Amino acid sequence: MLRIGCHLSSSKGWEAMGQDALKIGADTFQFFTRNPRGSKAKALNLEDLENLKRLMAKNGFARIVAHAPYTLNACSADERVREFARETMQDDLKRMEYLPGNYYNFHPGSHVKQGVEKGVRQIAELLNEILQEDQKTTVLLETMAGKGTEIGRTFEEIAEILSQIKLSDKVGVCMDTCHVHDAGYDIVNHLDETVSEFDRIIGLKRLKVIHLNDSKNPSGSHKDRHEKIGEGWIGLEAIKQIICHPAFENLPFILETPNQLDGYEKEIRLLRGIK
Repeated sequence: MLRIGCHLSSSKGWEAMGQDALKIGADTFQFFTRNPRGSKAKALNLEDLENLKRLMAKNGFARIVAHAPYTLNACSADERVREFARETMQDDLKRMEYLPGNYYNFHPGSHVKQGVEKGVRQIAELLNEILQEDQKTTVLLETMAGKGTEIGRTFEEIAEILSQIKLSDKVGVCMDTCHVHDAGYDIVNHLDETVSEFDRIIGLKRLKVIHLNDSKNPSGSHKDRHEKIGEGWIGLEAIKQIICHPAFENLPFILETPNQLDGYEKEIRLLRGIK
């Protein structure tokens, strides 16, 4: 069964996001915890949250994904920037406990010429400070395309972060198809080999979510520019192989393609027709 959704705006409220997902044929979705380019988060509407939880249970939703704001950098050379990331993620995880059992995804960050080793250590230190034994949310490290000094461009970098986390059962991985493609993994011609490499280095048990995106650029470009499904360098045939791959069975697929709701509806209809 294909579990698929897209990134939705939270501006209309919690239940409204669930209703929007249903309208486009989705059974999961992703949302920003706060302004993706800022720091402010709206006060929680607990009644609205309960309405969403009931809607999700009634309609058999898969787990949903909260996305941290892009402004976070857990391995910045600036201590104040790292502190902002720590405070924001702590607050987000507290808020996510009102939607227990779901996912919180973030970009590992950019080491800003400090070096990968130090950046990896800073990311792990931050996670070790904020993760709690009793939390119900799983934090996801997202695979990255490798722009500039981004950490997470290789499976080895993700694995090294995971190896330094004490409460490792609270952490998983989100694989972004555009990002791994742009990072240089040949998911078009060698998907099985890429999946095997992921399993060997990180472990498929860590993989919790797929960001399903085509790419505007060729493999190895390190650009991170998403394209609509079937209109980029990955292409529809490779996307078909991805959504049908047994290693990804029952994982939530989240579309982050450049679309509005009607465009997401068309892509979901297309992909459900394949599956």
